[in-house]
Amino acid sequence: MLWLSPLLAIALTSVVALVIFAAAGRDPFSSLVRFLFSPLGDLYSFGELLIKAAPLILIAVGLSVGFRAGVWNIGAEGQLVLGVIFGGWVALNYGPSGAPWVLPAMLLAGAIGGAFWAAGPAFLKTRFNANEILTSLMLNYVAALWLSYLVFGPWRDPMGFNFPQSEPLAPAALFPIIIEGTRANIGIIVALLTVALSWVVLSRRLVGFELKVTGLSAPAARYAGFSARRAVWIGMLTGGVAAGIAGVGEIAGPLAQIFPTASPGYGYAAIIVAFLGRLHPVGIVFSGLLMSLLYLSGDVAQMSLGLPSAITGLFQGMLLFFMLAADVLIRYRVRWRRAVPALALEAAR
Repeated sequence: MLWLSPLLAIALTSVVALVIFAAAGRDPFSSLVRFLFSPLGDLYSFGELLIKAAPLILIAVGLSVGFRAGVWNIGAEGQLVLGVIFGGWVALNYGPSGAPWVLPAMLLAGAIGGAFWAAGPAFLKTRFNANEILTSLMLNYVAALWLSYLVFGPWRDPMGFNFPQSEPLAPAALFPIIIEGTRANIGIIVALLTVALSWVVLSRRLVGFELKVTGLSAPAARYAGFSARRAVWIGMLTGGVAAGIAGVGEIAGPLAQIFPTASPGYGYAAIIVAFLGRLHPVGIVFSGLLMSLLYLSGDVAQMSLGLPSAITGLFQGMLLFFMLAADVLIRYRVRWRRAVPALALEAAR
């Protein structure tokens, strides 16, 4: 049932979608078919599906490492933004030189930026036992404000008609295209390599077993000699590195510039992707493709169905809600008990 519950969540979300389409005065079944399959009409659309799925898969794989160990990193959005800032600095300063090392340096800088932003909550957790959910979440807003300051200020394009954007990145700072006629780039390959590496580490190495045991039972982990602090650092830094690289992939890929809104919420959506994929690298690939399809379908809902594009966020939230509800019913049994009258309870006392 743990593996069937994602399918159940998808089915229940589809039922909700039918109700919403019917309430909006649309034919529910034809609208659902158009909502799901219209974005896949040609090769270019397929490329868009892949480039949106790549950062979701990459971030979700990084987060799943910490989630397995019971480390709740909710700061992937901010860590992605730090990847944009660190990698963007390299691109703006060294990209025009055309040197072949610029793109690898951007990826390395993005990984360092994401890890740096994740190290704060990890330190606060291991040193002061601060809740990593709150600290990592609040840092998302700090990162967003930092990026806004840079794009509205020092990095603003002087030829950009006063729009908040940087100069277009040089060709040396952009990912090569891997499918002609589309925008699909090597960021897709980076995401797939990360999936393969994650699968090997989590299922074939001692550190993967250590993280799993720590997440299942802290006393058992201590008995086995596994360090909870080590698990926190591994979980947080892995998520930060993955999110930082995903941030570089956005500015070096489809955006080709730096904007204050470099991420459309990938850091938050990746949490749903990780749980929908059952924290397994292969499952995350399929859930990432589904979430990417929902992003594309939001445009379809707005243009052809006359519905707000925010319906994408609604369906994402419903997916997570039904997943969590299914997990509760899988792990706990609902038992009906006869209500005890208050007078009988007082007499018993």
